[in-house]
Amino acid sequence: MGDERPDARPDVLLTGLLFYDLVLTGLGKPPTPGEEIWTDGMGTSPGGIANLAVAAARYGLRTSLATVFGDDYYGAHCREVLAEQEHIDLSLSRTADGWHTPVTVSIAYGHDRALVTHGQEPPYSQDALMGDPPAARTALVHIEAEPREWLAKAAANGTKIFADVGWDPTQQWSSALLDQLALCHAFVPNDTEAMAYTRTDTAADALSKLSELVPVAVVTRGGDGAIAVDQTTGEYADVPALATEVLDATGAGDVFGASFVAASLEGWPLEERLRFAVLAAGLSVRRHGGALAAPGWYGVHQWWRSVRNTEHAENSENTELRRAYGFLADRMPADPGPPVPHAPVTPPAPHGIPDLP
Repeated sequence: MGDERPDARPDVLLTGLLFYDLVLTGLGKPPTPGEEIWTDGMGTSPGGIANLAVAAARYGLRTSLATVFGDDYYGAHCREVLAEQEHIDLSLSRTADGWHTPVTVSIAYGHDRALVTHGQEPPYSQDALMGDPPAARTALVHIEAEPREWLAKAAANGTKIFADVGWDPTQQWSSALLDQLALCHAFVPNDTEAMAYTRTDTAADALSKLSELVPVAVVTRGGDGAIAVDQTTGEYADVPALATEVLDATGAGDVFGASFVAASLEGWPLEERLRFAVLAAGLSVRRHGGALAAPGWYGVHQWWRSVRNTEHAENSENTELRRAYGFLADRMPADPGPPVPHAPVTPPAPHGIPDLP
């Protein structure tokens, strides 16, 4: 008999900067100087790296997060939500004395948003937090111009690295950044980033170049869906976006990435992995905030039930969705778990503070 003990490694290892997000929605247009706009849409949530962590944890993945919390109310609240509500392992995280948790105000309108952030660089770097990183099944990484030492250590541990990248404020788009893909299993940029770094004019051409650098290359295209190549299986996939009303697009890319990892850990075919990630991202934009908008299995299950609802059986859109997402019937867990909490308008008062009379 072989060793049948379950794999005790974290399913997903993460590190990055955490924010406290306050999201305002329902604005018909962006504010202009001297103008006051009232809106009835607001939500508060952990943000930043928490978006990825919560999205992964809501699929039942063992999620380990290394981040820095400020020694303030925002930090304490985010820590409580992540550890106690979302069951994320924070043993690699630290609380920094005298450092304020970064706060981001997101003003969402239409399909876009404007962000204003208050914060300073954290007193602990990613490498300091990670040290010698624990062996994990996967790591979700945001690669930057300066390579992180822990990344090479994680790859040497057998951890599969799934990477994304962000907007380059210098607009240099140095192709040297792509050298880090040698450590990665998958790379998931959006089309703007992919074309800029590969010096190409279309998402398809960017994907072709990236597929020469990393086993699994994915390019997300917003309202046009996503395309991907898996060189390990020889698969190519091109899937459309989910038609949906956008309340707040914060963190949708993070939900896509975490969902793609969850499906990859299960060994699904590439088209199913891509459709699942597109679906989850589409469901997330219907809710306020980044982290707490992640649908998890519960949200996916509720959506699938609504699509299969016999009341709307003749709806042509639902017919197409049932065909495209029929694989979910065999992929979803029998018990999707309890309803997932979403972003409250305001967080609850800290423990120990009495209510005012």
